[in-house]
Amino acid sequence: MAKSGAIGLKTVFGGLFLTLKHLFASKKRRVMDSVKSDNYFTEQNRGTNTIQYPSQQLPVPEVGRYQLFVEMDDCIVCDLCAKICPVDCIDIEAIKATEAIGQTSDGTTKRLYAAKFDIDMAKCMYCGLCTVVCPTECITMTNQYDKSVQELDLLTYKFSEMDPALAEEKRRLFDEQQAEKQAAKLAAMKKKENGE
Repeated sequence: MAKSGAIGLKTVFGGLFLTLKHLFASKKRRVMDSVKSDNYFTEQNRGTNTIQYPSQQLPVPEVGRYQLFVEMDDCIVCDLCAKICPVDCIDIEAIKATEAIGQTSDGTTKRLYAAKFDIDMAKCMYCGLCTVVCPTECITMTNQYDKSVQELDLLTYKFSEMDPALAEEKRRLFDEQQAEKQAAKLAAMKKKENGE
């Protein structure tokens, strides 16, 4: 019984000693150093065991995968990012244009309007697959990792700036063009049948 009491006291004093050691060590500020630094891991064991966020921030790795961003001027609305997304956090609605509507920065011709291009970052698992399959490299992962919001729906980023009225107008123009093409095709077939 006395031996177990001695072990208990030794354990308590050992824990208190460790607590006091860290209490006084935490008065030091943690040195912000890159992961590439030779003494990165030794510095983690000295000083405080946390950083004074937000006044201190850890350096962001160059290959870090954080918030998604879409450069809509370079987007051809191919829908590959939405198809490969394992959690379906990308929602795209495309409208066919009646003619070419411009070019991306790499020279790809744009033929679709993006009526809707939403990314729900609350669902995103930060895998980066969408950035890999993008043919024009318009979707990228930024180095921003702190996106605290008050409401969950604020984590749905809306990249398309097309208002619903304009989207409806573009749909109507495309439908009219398709109807004209169909009418011309039927007229040509009828003319051919009549032997003219």
